[in-house]
Amino acid sequence: MKKITLSLFLVGMAVICSACSIGTLGASGEEVKTMRLAVVTSEDRSLTKGLYKFQEIVEKKTNGKINVEVYPNGVLGGDREVLEGLQLNTIQGTTISTGPIAQFAPRFQIFDLPFLFPDKESAYDILDGPIGDELLKDLPEQNLIGLSYMENGFRQLTNNVKEIDSVEDIEGLDIRTLQNELHMDIWSELGANPTPISYTELYLALEQGTVDGQENPVGNVVTANFYEVQQYLTKTNHVYNASVFMVSKPFWESLTEKQREIMSKAAIQARDYQREINQKESEEAYDFLREKGMTITELAEEQRQEMIEAVQPVYEKYKPVVGEDLLNKVLKKVQ
Repeated sequence: MKKITLSLFLVGMAVICSACSIGTLGASGEEVKTMRLAVVTSEDRSLTKGLYKFQEIVEKKTNGKINVEVYPNGVLGGDREVLEGLQLNTIQGTTISTGPIAQFAPRFQIFDLPFLFPDKESAYDILDGPIGDELLKDLPEQNLIGLSYMENGFRQLTNNVKEIDSVEDIEGLDIRTLQNELHMDIWSELGANPTPISYTELYLALEQGTVDGQENPVGNVVTANFYEVQQYLTKTNHVYNASVFMVSKPFWESLTEKQREIMSKAAIQARDYQREINQKESEEAYDFLREKGMTITELAEEQRQEMIEAVQPVYEKYKPVVGEDLLNKVLKKVQ
C-alpha cells in the first residue's frame, strides 16, 4: 500500500509540475525541456541502463537543452500507470513490454504469441524491419510515439513447488502473468491458473504464497530477487519479450525537427547498447541463480514440442485480433 501511495503521489506531483518543468529557461536564457523516463525495472536491469544511455546521448547532443530524468523501480507506477502518464504527458518516455502495450494497441499482441521466435536473431529481423515499423504506426492514435524495440528477453517459468520439465507438471499451478489476456490464455492452455499481478507487487505475492510461480526473463528474476522466494526455474523460452521505447506524443510534438532527429538516433543507439548488455546479463544470470541454490531445468525437445502443440488454440483465437495477413507474413518470415 505504501508503494502504491508513493507512486500516486509522485505522479500527482508530476502533473502539478509539468507546466513549469517542461519548457523552463536555462542559465543562458534558452529553453530547457525536461523529459521524464519511467520504468518498472531496477537500476541494475539492462532496460534501465538502456534509458540511462539514452539520457547520456540526448543531453550531450542537445547541449543540455533537453534534461532527461530516469525514474526506475516503478516509483512513478506500474506499466499501465506509466502508459497513461505518457498519454497525459506527465511522463515523457518509457520502455515497456509489448504485452501491456497491447491493451491500447491490440496488434502488438502478435509479438507475444507463444513460441513465435526460435531465437533472438529472428526477433530482431522482424522488429527492426518493415513489420516492426508497421506496428509502431499504431501508437500515435494512442498519443504515443514508438522509436525502437529494446528487449526484455525470452520469458522463463519459475515456481516454488516442484521441478517442471513437462506440460503435466504445470497443471494446477497458480502462475502470475502480465496483466494481459493473451498471456493468461497461454497459461490456461498449459493447465495453470493464471493470475495477473502488477510487477511492482510480484515479489510480495511470491513471498506470501499468493501465487506458486511467475514467468519473466531471467534478468528480472535476478534483479528483482525472485530467487529468494522461488526454488525452480525452467528454460521455456515461451515468449520473446520485446520492450518498446516510446515517448509521449504531445512531448514529441513540442520538439524541434533537430531534437526529434537526435532522439530517433539516440533510441537506436540505446537499443543496440541495451540488447548487448541484456545478452551478457542473461548469460551471467543462470550461473548466479545456481549459486543461489535455484534448480535450473532445460526442456527436452519432445517436452518443448508438447508445449508448442498445447498452445496452438491461442493462435486461432488471436488471429482475427492481430490480422491474418500480418500473422502469415510474420510466420513466413520467421520460418
